[in-house]
Amino acid sequence: MELRHLRYFSVLAEELHFGRAARRLSISQPPLSVAIRQLEDTVGARLFERNSKEVRLTPAGEALRISARRVLLQAEEAAIEARDVALGSAGRLRIGFVGAMLYRGLPQALRAFQAKHPAVRITLSELNSGVQITELLNDRLDLGFAHTRRVPLELQHRLLLSEPFVACVPAGHALARKRVLAPAELRDQPFVLFSREASPDYHERILSICADAGFLPEVRHEVRHWLAVVSLVSQGLGVALVPQAMRHSALRGAVFRPLDRAVAQSEAYGVWRSGPQNVLVERLLQGVADSLASTAEAGQA
Repeated sequence: MELRHLRYFSVLAEELHFGRAARRLSISQPPLSVAIRQLEDTVGARLFERNSKEVRLTPAGEALRISARRVLLQAEEAAIEARDVALGSAGRLRIGFVGAMLYRGLPQALRAFQAKHPAVRITLSELNSGVQITELLNDRLDLGFAHTRRVPLELQHRLLLSEPFVACVPAGHALARKRVLAPAELRDQPFVLFSREASPDYHERILSICADAGFLPEVRHEVRHWLAVVSLVSQGLGVALVPQAMRHSALRGAVFRPLDRAVAQSEAYGVWRSGPQNVLVERLLQGVADSLASTAEAGQA
């Protein structure tokens, strides 16, 4: 059954006159008659009773009229939705993000994007980098914001932000009285460390900063979220090296101090599936990149 046949049938069902229906459809009358016969053959029932004086619907035709109108409306809505998605004005985006993105401008970028694209449905999931990659590969996410560039060939990535690590120490700690800290000053301090399982990149990066300063940290606690790292430090349970953006977490009891030398950077990446371009992904990615850059500049001012 073709949509063309249903469209011809619906017009004829409204006009109940082959000549008027053909004029509305901008076709001649013979092709309309052929299309109606083909539709009746497909349905297996007569849809119209016609004689020299009138055309009227049969009971089967009346039943099909209601269903045909619904099908044609759904087809029109589907076409409009497909066009809107192609133009980037509608659709859905399933977003994964690591917790630190909440302090790097992601909420502001999402709010601005949603204001420009009110018909786009966005769902957010806080996931570590490894889980995001798995979800992207299984087509359960459209875009991820992660801490790693080590992704499979099926995925693409883009560096969005590179920022320094800073020392995070309890407010009452002697080191909190200093304005700048050398990494070596954290030697012999109990460390709160980002879990290797949650983010191998960050775990290794922090260990490398300590190794370059001539020591291996005494790891007392390993957690899976940066906010948990800062929270444990604020409770006096250790010190940590955290991305600069975590200064915006505003947890009382935690103090952030810049390091006195350049060290490995904290990096944020956008990650998405390779393949046909998705207009919504491209627009959101650019919006987040701009927002992260503005937030980083404000943090360094």
